Amino acid sequence: MLFGKEHVARYQETDGEEGHDWQGTVTLLLTTTGRRTGKQHTTPLIYQPEGDAYLVVASKGGDDDDPLWYKNLQANPEVKVQVKGDRFTARARTATPEEKPPLWSKMAAVWPDYDQYQTKTDRDIPVVILERA
Repeated sequence: MLFGKEHVARYQETDGEEGHDWQGTVTLLLTTTGRRTGKQHTTPLIYQPEGDAYLVVASKGGDDDDPLWYKNLQANPEVKVQVKGDRFTARARTATPEEKPPLWSKMAAVWPDYDQYQTKTDRDIPVVILERA
């Protein structure tokens, strides 16, 4: 099973032939710029398309703290995305409280653990919308 840096490397090397399909769902690669270091960080994330955009969830397994990639995109919303062989620049934004319910339902339908993660924390787990720049 691919995970972490190995997942990123195999995905990039094979244009997602290895790594896109993962544990019964699909993943993209999100590259953010470190808010302190300025270095590029790439994370594989479960996603779903939403019109011309893509959705990801900043769950961190229900941890009380946001994942680092989410903190980075809050500081700099200009990100890079790879979906299979399609690489593009995007602008990341957090779904508004009005937008979130149907988007959350869409994501929880493909990864039901998201609902469990939300019960583990008082943090409102964000749904992030990645819109092509």
